[in-house]
Amino acid sequence: MCKTKPSRGKGYNSGESFITSVLVNDVGAKVKLDTGAFCTCIGKYYLQIILPECKNHLLPIEGVKSSGSSNHMYSLGLLVTNIVFAYPDGSVRMKTEILVMDNCTSQYIILGNDHLNTYGIDINSNKDRYFTIGENKRQKLAFSNMPKQISIVSSKKDTYKEEFVTDKPVEAKVNPPLSPKMRKELDSVFSTCKNAFSSDDEQLATIKGNQVDITLNIVRPYPAVLRRPAYPASPRARETLEKHIQDLIQLGVLRKVGNNEEVEVKKPVIIAWHHDKSRMVGDFRELNS
Repeated sequence: MCKTKPSRGKGYNSGESFITSVLVNDVGAKVKLDTGAFCTCIGKYYLQIILPECKNHLLPIEGVKSSGSSNHMYSLGLLVTNIVFAYPDGSVRMKTEILVMDNCTSQYIILGNDHLNTYGIDINSNKDRYFTIGENKRQKLAFSNMPKQISIVSSKKDTYKEEFVTDKPVEAKVNPPLSPKMRKELDSVFSTCKNAFSSDDEQLATIKGNQVDITLNIVRPYPAVLRRPAYPASPRARETLEKHIQDLIQLGVLRKVGNNEEVEVKKPVIIAWHHDKSRMVGDFRELNS
């Protein structure tokens, strides 16, 4: 029943961790069945990778201190979620309470004795490594074949990157001669620096580092430029202004709107006339209102 004994000096290469794949909120993750841990926990860095939105929904908990292999770990809160062991023969769903640790650098969820005992998880480390859950000892669940160095891959993050690259830079003009490799690197930069782009929920002025401060002077007396009439008084000047407006309509800058036509967006812009030239000027009074 035992494995072949390794050669002298090579025994450290034969050890394997009890790590398997699970689903946490429909997101793929890694979990380690650790009989040496008294509680189930996760590091804040790994939580940020698989479930970044959960960091704002942690239940408060008084400072719980746990001893790791080389230092003390301090809790940030309690995460209540479901862990699903998905297998072809059936899935097992566990309602878990996971401590989020501040300085835990593990790249997986540590399932401790609190849940191993509650759900009756038994680990068999004979020649055929497997574990069972509950009273059904016939259903042998295999551990995932993990590489020596665990790579952190978040399917949710990759999905977001694809959606961002597809949807966000729709109005961006990219140089056509870019090779596929160069375009892939450019898309990666776009995704990494996503905070530099505005969105429907977060406009550019609200993004940290891109705040725009606009101070409007509405105290009388107004400046002389604002006291001028918006439209010229002489008939000749009005005729010239109408010609400018017709030119803007032909260029597609302006468009006539019918009386019964509903317009969702109205630009707060006025046409000013100065020195025989018409200019479109933003009406900040409309913007402010």
